[in-house]
Amino acid sequence: MTGYWIIVFFMLVAQLLFVLSDSAVEVRTVLIPTKGHLFIGCNLMILIAMMTAEMWLRSTLLYHKQVVVVCGFIVSYLMYFVLEPFVDGAQMTLMLPIMIALIYFDQRLLGVLGAFSLLFYGGIYFGLERRMLEKPLLEFLMVECVFIVFVAMTQAVIIRAREVREHLEQLTKSEQGLLVERAISDKLLKIDALTGLYNHKTFHEYLVSLLEQCESNGLRLQLALFDIDNFKRVNDTYGHWVGDLVLKEVAAKVGSLIGLNDFAARYGGEEFAVIFTDKSLQEAYAAAEELRLNIAAMEHPYAGGKPITVSIGLCDYQLGDGKEVLFRKTDHALYAAKRTGKNAVVTASMNDNILSYA
Repeated sequence: MTGYWIIVFFMLVAQLLFVLSDSAVEVRTVLIPTKGHLFIGCNLMILIAMMTAEMWLRSTLLYHKQVVVVCGFIVSYLMYFVLEPFVDGAQMTLMLPIMIALIYFDQRLLGVLGAFSLLFYGGIYFGLERRMLEKPLLEFLMVECVFIVFVAMTQAVIIRAREVREHLEQLTKSEQGLLVERAISDKLLKIDALTGLYNHKTFHEYLVSLLEQCESNGLRLQLALFDIDNFKRVNDTYGHWVGDLVLKEVAAKVGSLIGLNDFAARYGGEEFAVIFTDKSLQEAYAAAEELRLNIAAMEHPYAGGKPITVSIGLCDYQLGDGKEVLFRKTDHALYAAKRTGKNAVVTASMNDNILSYA
């Protein structure tokens, strides 16, 4: 509709300039040769058709395409009646409705509009132009041929546009597939295949980044290292496949219990690591104790129904310690938990002495 408004505006301006010029002469009308050209009547009907269509489109969501098609036919043929006496090739305005099919990329609509245009112009020619203006048959045939060529060209444009769209869709799907594959590959590089937790390498990368935040922004951080008590005995007694099941279940429990801002990884073998962030030492200790209790409460019927426990070493990061000191303190706390009977959480103090909590 915006395109039609622009065309109508320029046509009205052109008519005004023509009327005001000295070259305006009395010419025969398409409809009534003896009464001159029906400028006012045709232009009023054009404006009425445009405004009616515009009000329909703004007032309801139904039949928008049909309204645009009907309005296009009315406007194009009225424009033809206005321009035909003055402009050679005014029949080209009759092609405007066919352009609607191109806007919608609708091949079926194109066929309907093309066939209707051929028949309707045939009626205009034999009913008005041949009798009143004595237009030759050759001109009619040429206009009809232009209709056919224009429809064929529009059809080719629609087909080509669909091919381009399908090609772009294939490229988009292919690109999405590559992005998914890349995401999966990145995840596989970061995730431990057995437990589904982050692996050793990713853990250290993340810890280094967080320690930088601790030093620059004062982020609070605690590191917990823990391993499964007597895990070698489980493997030796029930087999490695049972040991793998135990590792999977413990890892799943850890992943379900840590907070959104915390980070869990399989550090190696039966050893796991958890980084607590944005917590006080007391809150981190409570979280580690919750992990210990929940793991101990798990049932493992395939492992003789005996409880699986973990020993946990916990250390609160102190500014300036760095990663090596943090790990040394946490390791000492873990070994202390092992020496004091296992199935316990032990926290390292600031001076690297060990405080044990039952």
